[in-house]
This record gives sequence, C-alpha cells and structure tokens, in this order.
Amino acid sequence: MTTMTTRRHLMHRMANGFLGSAVGALWAADGRMPGALLPGEPRAKSVIYLFMCGGMSHIDTFDPKDNKYAGTMMDAIGFGDNNAAMKRPVIPILRTYKRYGQSGIPVSDWFPHVGGVIDEFAVVRSMYCHQTNHFPAVIEHATGKPFRQFEHPSLGSWVTYALGSANKNLPSFVNMGRPSSPVQLTGGYLGAAYAATPFQPGDTPIPNLTPPAGGRERQMEALLEWNAEFRAGYALDSEIAARLKAYELAGNLMRTAPAIVNFSTEPEHVKALYGIGNKETDEFGRQLLLARRLVENGVRFIQICHAGGGNGSWDAHGDMATHEPLCRAVDKPIAGLIADLKQRGLLDSTLVVFTSEFGRTPWSQNTTGRDHNGKGFSTLLAGGGVKGGVVEGSTDPVGYKAMDSPHYIADLQATILQQMGLNYQKMDFNTTGRAFKLIEEGTGPIRAILR
Repeated sequence: MTTMTTRRHLMHRMANGFLGSAVGALWAADGRMPGALLPGEPRAKSVIYLFMCGGMSHIDTFDPKDNKYAGTMMDAIGFGDNNAAMKRPVIPILRTYKRYGQSGIPVSDWFPHVGGVIDEFAVVRSMYCHQTNHFPAVIEHATGKPFRQFEHPSLGSWVTYALGSANKNLPSFVNMGRPSSPVQLTGGYLGAAYAATPFQPGDTPIPNLTPPAGGRERQMEALLEWNAEFRAGYALDSEIAARLKAYELAGNLMRTAPAIVNFSTEPEHVKALYGIGNKETDEFGRQLLLARRLVENGVRFIQICHAGGGNGSWDAHGDMATHEPLCRAVDKPIAGLIADLKQRGLLDSTLVVFTSEFGRTPWSQNTTGRDHNGKGFSTLLAGGGVKGGVVEGSTDPVGYKAMDSPHYIADLQATILQQMGLNYQKMDFNTTGRAFKLIEEGTGPIRAILR
C-alpha cells in the first residue's frame, strides 16, 4: 500500500508539473449531445477558423465600393466616446479590385493570392453584430451572445462537447496565435475540459507538456504500467479513474504531438505554398500548415488568431496603410492552405472560415484610418459543403450597413454546426437551474452558400 501511495503522489506531482494546463481539453473523449446529431454523414469533419484580431476592413478587401461618396459627411451616431450626434467624412478607398476565377468575384490588390483561389470561397458580405467595441464584439463572435452575464462557452467548446474526440491522442479544440480575449478559448459553463488547448509550431507544441530530455519512452512505458496497476486498485473510485484517464491521454499526446509539428517530412514545394521561409509569411504559414496536419489527425476545431492581443493589430484607426503588411502576412498562407487541402482531397471535409470581429466604417476619425463597424462586414468560407465562387448579401453603397440578406454572427455559428452534423436548435445545456441555448438569435444556417 505504501508503494501505491507513492505512485499516487507522483501522479499528482506530474499533474501540477509538466502536464500543467494542457490536460484540460483532453478530458473530452466522447460526445455529450447525441440528441443534437443530424442524420447522415456531416459535410465537414473539421473546422479551421481564421480570426483576424482587431477588425479587418471589408471595403478595402472583399466588398468593393466606388468613391463617388468620398468627402461627403455621414451621420455617425453611436460611435466614438458617446452617443452624441456627430458627422464624419467618407474617406476614399485607395485599393484597386480585380475579378478573379470563373466566378469573377472582385478581390482587393491586398489579397492577390486569395483572389487566385476565390472560386473555392463563398463571400458573405452582409454579416453584422450588435457590438462596436473590440472585447464585447469578440465575446459576441466567440459565443453568439451579445453580452456576458453568464460564462458562455466558445463555439469550439460547444463542438467539442457535442461531438467528442476523433483522435484519443489529441485534443478536439486547438488554438494557435494570441487571441483578443480569453473568452475565445473558454469552456465556460461546459467546464475546463472543453476549453481550447494551445498549440504552436516548433519543438514544443504545447507549453508545459514536454518532460525532461532523455529516457522519454522508458518513462512513458513505466507510467502506463503504473496506471494499469493503479486502475486495478482503485477501480471503484470514479473521480480517480477520470483523473487517471486524463493523465493517460496527456501521456499519449506527449508522444503524438511532436511528430505532428515536425515539418521535416513536408516537401519543400508544400512549404512554399504556405510562404514558409519568407519573413512576412513564415509564422502564419507554419500555423496553417500545422492546422492541415491537425486536420489529418482528426482534430475537430482549430482556431488561429492573427495579430491578437489588446485590441488587435487589424484595428486601423490611424491609417488604413497599417492593413497592408497584415494582409501580406496572411494572403499567401490562406491561399496555400486552400490549395493544399484541395490537392489532398481534404477540402470537401474541412470547413475553412476567414473572418474578424467586425468591419470598419466608410468614414474616418479625422485621419486616414477607419472606425469600428459592426453593422456590416464580410466573412469568407470554403470547403466543408460550402459553394465556391458565390457572393451572398451586400452592404449599402458606402459599405456601412448590411442591406441585402443580412446575417447575424450567430448565423455563421449555425452554419458551422450544421456542416459538422449538428442541429443548432438542439444545442442547449442545463446549469444553475436553467437551460442555456448556444444560439438564441438570427435566422439559422446561411443556406444560400451551402450545397
């Protein structure tokens, strides 16, 4: 019995040490919402969710407008520091647009590579949300809720809770890049088991998960042997059994993850697709290549936050020129991801979403930059049963407000859920004596863009 106590103490020390926070999402092994499953095979097995932190300008990228209103004054009530009436001047759009592919969809000169694969994308130009400040809008985008009275989980957590894991050695919900808010990673009232696991390219894919160098295989074999003995001795204690299962999953991850982040087996022409080796595109390119490898290994929801922290670098109040290097950093890698998924036969089963918390206004703040705009912005989707080469909805003539076929941000969530084989109307969770629904607003999936 003394030996068993020592081993239990060792396991607890391991949990507080190199296992750290990484074991959290590994608890989610089996789906918990069988009643929400739609009949038939889902169109998408995985989601790669590309989030541009700070508010990417739709009218400078994927929603072209002419400049006939440049210089005119617009009512901008509700923007700035208060709700006082004020007017702002419409500033010129300095981008040129080119029509690409068989669809002829116009794309800004900031995204020539995405333009080259635009026939794979559905461009939704009529997204909107209720919030116009960064943190509330990010929360709304992550949870589908405009307010934070309760600890609502993020979309990736809901997917993990509902579907469970497709690979027992890897988490179902992974995040790469610095988010704008921890809410983008949270499991909320579903529990920490369903939160995102941080992943990164390089020799240490998950912080705090790498044991000391030397003898790793021997250590892992010994741990599995101890686990089997421990389980036999404490089989009736469900809490201990659950903790033990998490340790075993973490151990499997320690052996699995390094091979996934090792790009040495990738051909040079594949790395070049993502812009790896180029200073401007290397970091994001590596994240997207890792995302593809995670998809190949059954990870369900991969969220990649670009230029996060604070308000996010896409927040272009002072000068729209600050968008240019950001666009260069993501343009080639995104196009490379689409091309690589397609050539491997993975695009049909992988839903790629390219979005931001909101767009930007047609007017300036007495600068050459643009303000926040939640009333109208663009989101692009590809693969996973989405029609390519189509445009859905529109904004008004200056790009301020969604006009034709407006879609609330929760409609995007409903679309993702449906393509993953889930009925968004049956996604609810009971806690603290009440039922919470994942989606409470909007019109449901954006059916016009679905095959």
